[in-house]
Amino acid sequence: MKFVHWLAGMACAVSLAGAVQAEDLQKAIAAETRSPANAARDVYRHPEETLTFFQVQPEMTVVEIWPGGGWYSEILAPLMHDKGTYYAAHFDKTAPGYFKKSRENFEEKIKDKESVYSDVILTEFIPGGDAEIAPAGSADAVLTFRNVHNWMNQDKEAEAFKTFYDTLKPGGVLGVVEHRAKPGTSREDMVKSGYVTQDYVIGLAEKAGFVLEEASEINANAKDTANHPKGVWTLPPSLGLGDEDKSKYLAIGESDRMTLRFRKPKA
Repeated sequence: MKFVHWLAGMACAVSLAGAVQAEDLQKAIAAETRSPANAARDVYRHPEETLTFFQVQPEMTVVEIWPGGGWYSEILAPLMHDKGTYYAAHFDKTAPGYFKKSRENFEEKIKDKESVYSDVILTEFIPGGDAEIAPAGSADAVLTFRNVHNWMNQDKEAEAFKTFYDTLKPGGVLGVVEHRAKPGTSREDMVKSGYVTQDYVIGLAEKAGFVLEEASEINANAKDTANHPKGVWTLPPSLGLGDEDKSKYLAIGESDRMTLRFRKPKA
């Protein structure tokens, strides 16, 4: 009977811990520091379900790759603020044009050391480069949202996944969200359209040493054909055609996306 009671106690403790973590995440998502424009996209990006699927917890060391304008940073920074560590591995600070401006805007966003961003560690990710996104073997989770096609455009996708593998602790999680192409799409068309086949992403991760633990349809969108005049940038939020067929693309919504959780083996 004592063993049964011990098991019941353990189950209650696990349940309570999960409830506390869920509450922490919900508070971060509801934080007043989030941009209203970013919060409006929750309906497409499902941050609570996505971060729960990636098993992100407040006490972890988490690295986000190329956070851009900080959409997920607005959630991860307050979530990790008290107990964990959040690395924002941004663009190369010497990169030109859009990349430079994006990084400068992000630096401006997190500069207030009295804010929820006071503990953010800003690093940089250069696919195939020597810059350290976080100390090797230190991260519990590495997360990337809609970036794989960018590394493919540079022929650096394999190097990117190797960096993620090296940065994670044994047993750590790699979480990937990416625009999803139809099976059989050529690499050339993937680069051009911004949509990548799920099999290609899985192959990249497995070649780097990861094991696919689970795939989710959290961020799927059955309305998206993945075939548009300006690729994925035809859809919101980019709306690459401007007012042309705008109502059509708004009705589709944001892209169909794969959501994949990989694990770095413990041995």
